[in-house]
Amino acid sequence: MKPIRLTERTTPCCLIDKAKLQRNIARLSSHIGGLGCQIRPHVKTHKSIEVTKEILTGGNVKGITVSTLKEAQFFFQHGFTDILYAVGIVPNKLPQVAEMVQAGCDLKMVLDNPDMAQLIVDKARQFECDFKFMIELDTDGHRSGVDPKSDELIVVGNCLKNAANVELLGVMTHAGESYSCFTTEAQLAMARQERDLSLLAAKRLRAHGIDCHHVSIGSSPTAHAIDNLDGITEVRAGVYVFFDLVMSGLGVCSQDDIAISVLASIIGYQKDKNWVITDAGWMAMSRDRGTANHPVDQGYGLVKSVLGESLGSDYIVSDANQEHGIISQRVANLATDFEQFPLAGLVRILPNHACSTAAQFDSFLVVEDDHVIDEWQKITGW
Repeated sequence: MKPIRLTERTTPCCLIDKAKLQRNIARLSSHIGGLGCQIRPHVKTHKSIEVTKEILTGGNVKGITVSTLKEAQFFFQHGFTDILYAVGIVPNKLPQVAEMVQAGCDLKMVLDNPDMAQLIVDKARQFECDFKFMIELDTDGHRSGVDPKSDELIVVGNCLKNAANVELLGVMTHAGESYSCFTTEAQLAMARQERDLSLLAAKRLRAHGIDCHHVSIGSSPTAHAIDNLDGITEVRAGVYVFFDLVMSGLGVCSQDDIAISVLASIIGYQKDKNWVITDAGWMAMSRDRGTANHPVDQGYGLVKSVLGESLGSDYIVSDANQEHGIISQRVANLATDFEQFPLAGLVRILPNHACSTAAQFDSFLVVEDDHVIDEWQKITGW
């Protein structure tokens, strides 16, 4: 497309700084490749074919990870066949999975307990295709998964091993608790814990005669922190392509690395309250308040100039309604310099959580400096 100035676009809209995107992709590719491993990128962050192509160009990539079957279908229709669906499967989704598998998609699913394993095995008998599975592990007490040291792990393994139409590939985990690690030392310790417990689970399965060829780990903080990947077959991460205020708050990146922002227009003031009003409320920024428990609370987003430059003070989106965002200084009651926010002017807002903010939009505007150079479509929903 012919480049156009940002001032010609209707707001709110979602911007992607292409140079920063490519730099972020290259950084993790170099790190994981240097450790002799490959990345299975999590495309839920962007849900975009064009962003995924940029990731492929960065190298050291093996397949993709998705969070919905709609994502799996979308990427399969665009030529991606090696797909891990990384949310626990339930029996009523198997018909949709079977349709994709029979069409040639190498789709892998996850589950994490004996009862669900048995429900899936019973349902799988109804189809004339083979289903592939990974056992999800809980390596940090953060979310779902089976304890790598438990007897349940072996029960699940045997259930899948002895079933018709079912193949067990290995184990996978997500160290989500790394989002509470605020130092490089803590992130490295979590990364090693994630790796070591996954390798232990694989070793235990093999000792019981259960095949475990794949060991999949990952989160953006641990992927950047890990120092040795011996025995690991792939690392999954997603938000690293864009980064966000949560990642910068953890020290995984700097604010200058954040490739995603929301362009908003100044639509009014409440001068007695030191408020600037924009047209980007939580429907644009999302409800995510992921920095609320950080040392620095970024509200609903950090406000920059239209070119992404500092405004000289700590202006944040301190509150948000559905379509209205309220900009004020981070420290309550500090005077607002309204001359920096002329009516009908533009600001860029860095988001707390790239995935949540990106999900609010149907497309990304790809920018260089103050020009839009391309528009990349994406999908939403389930």
